[in-house]
Amino acid sequence: MSMEKITILMVDDDWKLRNLLRIYLSKVGFVPVEAADGHEALSKMKHQSFDLVILDVMMPGMDGWEVCRSIRMAQSVPILMLTALDETKEKVQGLELGADDYLTKPFDPEELIARIRALIRRASLTLLKQIENHMLRFPELAIDSEGRQIFVRDTPIDLTHKEFELFLTLAENKGRVLSREQLIEKIWGFDFEGDIRVVDIHVKNIREKLKKAHLPYQPIQTSWGVGYKFETGAMQS
Repeated sequence: MSMEKITILMVDDDWKLRNLLRIYLSKVGFVPVEAADGHEALSKMKHQSFDLVILDVMMPGMDGWEVCRSIRMAQSVPILMLTALDETKEKVQGLELGADDYLTKPFDPEELIARIRALIRRASLTLLKQIENHMLRFPELAIDSEGRQIFVRDTPIDLTHKEFELFLTLAENKGRVLSREQLIEKIWGFDFEGDIRVVDIHVKNIREKLKKAHLPYQPIQTSWGVGYKFETGAMQS
């Protein structure tokens, strides 16, 4: 994630502090957006995504804790809270409501930037882990189970809904032979009343698409008289 693209929402009723924050953040390449109170902040968050929120605790009308609680009900964006009170119970309350870090006023600009970068780095790693958790990777082939997409050397391959379900099911059971009946049950359901050879038609279509994409091996292998299995070592025919 490049720093130039990182957008930070600053929420504080003190315009002088917002102005200082804007100067600090802009100087290192962040994109600051201002909100004078909690209601304005929540309104902006409905229409724009932010990489981090700097949130003052003591604000009239809707304090920082209430804003933090509202944000956490909808988003996991990192929240750095600012407080004029260096008291443990204040910090504990904010952290319990979902804040990620605390900074006491007055603060050093360099520490502020360091805290922000640490939070964004942590959030990026968390997102990367989430992405990795739903990616199946094979030689020159990747399957994104959440995004419902497959890639051959980073090029997306267009599969129909059932083709994707079939391919994903076989990949998740790599090396294991699944019968047509098992595949029908997993993908079409118990109440399927059509011809089980529909599996063969989908397999044929998937194979043709992978071959057209120049995948150097054929991952769906036929187990004669039984069904199909997913292997990564068999070459294209």
